[in-house]
Amino acid sequence: MSNRPRILTGDTPTGKLHLGHWVGSVRRRVELQESHDCYFILANMHAFTTRSDKTDEIRADTLEIVRDLLAMGIDPERASIFLQSEVPAIAELTFLFAMLLPYNRVMRNPTLKDEIRVKNLGDSYSFGFPLYAVGQTADILAFRPVSVPVGEDQVPHLELTREVARRFNQMYCGVSDQAEDDDHVAEGGVFPVPRADVGAVGRLVGIDGENKMSKSLNNAVYISDTAKQVQKKINKIYTGRQSATEPGDPTNVLMQYCEIFIPDADRVAEIKDQYARGADIGDGHIKQELGAAINELLEPMRERRAKYEGDDAFVIDVLREGTRRANAVTEETLAMAKEACSLGFFDRTLELS
Repeated sequence: MSNRPRILTGDTPTGKLHLGHWVGSVRRRVELQESHDCYFILANMHAFTTRSDKTDEIRADTLEIVRDLLAMGIDPERASIFLQSEVPAIAELTFLFAMLLPYNRVMRNPTLKDEIRVKNLGDSYSFGFPLYAVGQTADILAFRPVSVPVGEDQVPHLELTREVARRFNQMYCGVSDQAEDDDHVAEGGVFPVPRADVGAVGRLVGIDGENKMSKSLNNAVYISDTAKQVQKKINKIYTGRQSATEPGDPTNVLMQYCEIFIPDADRVAEIKDQYARGADIGDGHIKQELGAAINELLEPMRERRAKYEGDDAFVIDVLREGTRRANAVTEETLAMAKEACSLGFFDRTLELS
């Protein structure tokens, strides 16, 4: 076990990773693997909440995300990429934590409400769909992390996690309800109260200019897209301008993308100034410059990703080793939690083959 501070974050396998994942969380993960003990979950069981009839797709998406993470710079020697479905402590903690949360509190989660709306689930979602919000608290707390790199939309989920950590520590470990969050472990709590580590770009709007970048909304630029595909997608960004001499909105999605992906801050300031004044700078020209900048970012990732195409055995080996490390940590956490709840009757060990 590493003595470095620990973090936990990850992805639900719903397709390949895109630019929103990069700027919202993965770029931060790449930085943190240099200084922290990093665990990155592939929440393949959570994918069943809306796709339980598409198990082959979930498996394929899981492997593709590993390729994307490796391409984006995650080093399996310094960080553990693991499968949620192969870490039984998470399922056990989910059941335990479900006793600490009223149903109406779970359903007030704004991220959950937003997903129901965006995915047009109506009242047809399974019981497992809201349960995944509880499961996500177990995904996190099973690793007793100090912080969780997340996108802006995941902060409400993390607040639920923080509530569970406080309630568990107060109910079963005797931690005062007046204790500061940072003092819970020092006062005998099993779980630290983890902080949100939101990326520099908390929420990246998709190329539709309206919704968060998402596979399901067909508004995403993927890490694995070719240079031509990237440029074609960037060209679709709608701004409403009619001519290069018409003043443009300096806060629209095209300008946001320029701020995020064009590395020269002076050049970005120049573009925004000309754009706002309608100083004969066309959307098409800006989109070409933006597309080139994004492709410059993605090209090394595409080259790295090409090494892993078709090599499922290597990807599964990465997952096996990461999952082995994850089980070592989570079994320790589960034993501590069971002991606190008077459920610690026996010791056990897990082994992957």
